[in-house]
Amino acid sequence: MTVLEDRIAMAQSDDEITLDELFERIEKMPAPEGYKVEIVEGIVFMAPQRDTHWEIILDIVEQLRTKYPRKRVKSDVRVDYPGHLNGFASDVTVMAEEAVKNGKGLWRYQDVEFVAEVISRGTAANDYGLKKTAYAQAEVPVYLIADPYQRRCHIYTNPKGDDYATETKVDFGDEADLTATVVGLTLKTAEFPTD
Repeated sequence: MTVLEDRIAMAQSDDEITLDELFERIEKMPAPEGYKVEIVEGIVFMAPQRDTHWEIILDIVEQLRTKYPRKRVKSDVRVDYPGHLNGFASDVTVMAEEAVKNGKGLWRYQDVEFVAEVISRGTAANDYGLKKTAYAQAEVPVYLIADPYQRRCHIYTNPKGDDYATETKVDFGDEADLTATVVGLTLKTAEFPTD
């Protein structure tokens, strides 16, 4: 067991630990540069940034920036979501125009209008499962998964309880029409790379 795994196990065994305390412990540990750290249902996940992953994120951000000012578009910024110890650093997040940070200096999930996650092999189950549930519970209006292995985007809209009522699949190369959603634009996927 590595020092990181040992410390995470200690944190998970402590029933009284908060999300903030868990993030503080992680920040004190030597984490490899270029890794994204998230906490999903109290479990710490670290995933390296790949070229394919970053290129899709950048493409989505560049397209969103044609409509949204820089201050509303976030990448890898912590937002705490409903559920047990959910601190996500989503690949792309769009905040509402009137969004304000909470007393801890974090963006509030209630102000999130759009989330995009780009699939990595090691964390795909989170994006399709627990994180999708948390986004639905938070009533995030539009959740997009870009999957370079399937060469497809999954667009989830109309959050209802623990899930989304509507899923639309768009193959890479086709356009993801989000004009009827709060996003209000069409994302081009023709240049999304694949793995």
